[in-house]
Amino acid sequence: MHLFPVITIGGIQFDLSSLIAITVSALITLVLSMVAVRRLSVDNPTKIQNFLEWVAEFVHNTIASTMPMNKVKSFMTLGMTLIMFIFISNLLGLPFGIVTETHQVNETLGITQADLDKHHGEAHIAWWKSPTADLSVTAGLALIVFVLVNFLGLKMNTKGYLKSYFQPFWFFFPLKVIEEIAKPLTLALRLYANIFAGEVLIATILMLGVVGTPFLIAWQGFSLFVGAIQAFLFTILTMVYISHAIVSHDEEHEHH
Repeated sequence: MHLFPVITIGGIQFDLSSLIAITVSALITLVLSMVAVRRLSVDNPTKIQNFLEWVAEFVHNTIASTMPMNKVKSFMTLGMTLIMFIFISNLLGLPFGIVTETHQVNETLGITQADLDKHHGEAHIAWWKSPTADLSVTAGLALIVFVLVNFLGLKMNTKGYLKSYFQPFWFFFPLKVIEEIAKPLTLALRLYANIFAGEVLIATILMLGVVGTPFLIAWQGFSLFVGAIQAFLFTILTMVYISHAIVSHDEEHEHH
């Protein structure tokens, strides 16, 4: 069983493997975006430009399915960032793993004598994993969405948003609050559970050695599909929540 390096700063624990992977995911997302728009061409577009144009059209249609067309453009950047960053993060743990061994206690990385005793005097430290296989990361993403949804609702649709908490009857208010709290919880847990389960299965298959190679190839192929679906679900649910917050009842009726 692998241990993850954890450092403590000011009483707060930080998982180094998650921090490294988050940084790499953000850099890949940034570089892809910069490369795609660096040499835009109508007559001779690059392969990356073609791919990201397809992604942009897909995201545009996804957002348009949740809110009136006149509001779609405002959320294209958010939609593109979410779907690219989460998809890349979901797949980051698939290609390879960086694992080192230690036989010594390392309090800086959170490796205790109890850890060594539990693993027969030898601890394997995993420095690499998908960021979204960490609940704190998915919870952070969901919290950002929660704050953004409420901020946009209060800013763009103040009266309608506040009124929605008391519809269809005023005594529904407690249920509406619970519903709002449940939204980020389900966003975080759904993404985390699917990606974490996939990485646990990969780690289990790796223990089989050469025998597990065909299973590993098959599962990694399936993980590409799972990673894409989870990125899509997180993005579209975010847009649905934003739409419900900013779109008035009349606009929503016209949209449908």
